[in-house]
Amino acid sequence: MIKAIIFDLDNTLVDFMGMKRNAVMAAIHAMIDAGLQLSPDEAQQRIDEIYKERGIEFQNVFDQLLYDVFKKVDYKILSAGVISYRRAREASLVPYPHVTLTLVELLKRGLKLAVVSDAPGREAWLRLSYLNFAHLFDCIVTFDDTGERKPSPAPFRKALEMLRVQPDEALMVGDWPERDVLGAGQIGITTVFARYGDTFGTVESNADYDINDISEILGVIEKENSSAKAG
Repeated sequence: MIKAIIFDLDNTLVDFMGMKRNAVMAAIHAMIDAGLQLSPDEAQQRIDEIYKERGIEFQNVFDQLLYDVFKKVDYKILSAGVISYRRAREASLVPYPHVTLTLVELLKRGLKLAVVSDAPGREAWLRLSYLNFAHLFDCIVTFDDTGERKPSPAPFRKALEMLRVQPDEALMVGDWPERDVLGAGQIGITTVFARYGDTFGTVESNADYDINDISEILGVIEKENSSAKAG
């Protein structure tokens, strides 16, 4: 019997990569207007390289870009980029269609909700709070809580412990087969691949279920619980 739903955050509840692209491009144009002597394509390429080396959550990407170009940080250019990034990020940070309605319906049905994210704790909480989602979840497990990233079983076990449910009483919903599906599946959690958030062109997810809209979770739960009752 399914009693809890565990969600990945980025590209499952919110279009993180879409937000990131919009915010970075806004910052690039603002920095060019403030004196950055690079074309938009050159700046984008350099930023992509920094994120590839330092991680997508690296907070000083524009400082690093300016240092690479000028061997120092020009604060006039930096401030223009940071402000434009923040404004575009706030405008672009929105949940996928039907996320809010689905979360509310899950709560109405008495299900426990959790988030397991590889994001740093501060960033995950900021995104959830900005979306006004933080209060909907029974627990939030981030990289800071276990020091391990998916597909390590540690974050999933931490969530199960906090939710007080067994692996076969939970669903894991995520967009990354090699992390979300593999990590949850290896400890016996039923897995759901959020195909709507896939950024890799995944053909075979190896999840128990694939969904194209988050609202399809409701049907998955009904099927799982009907099978449990029949068994």
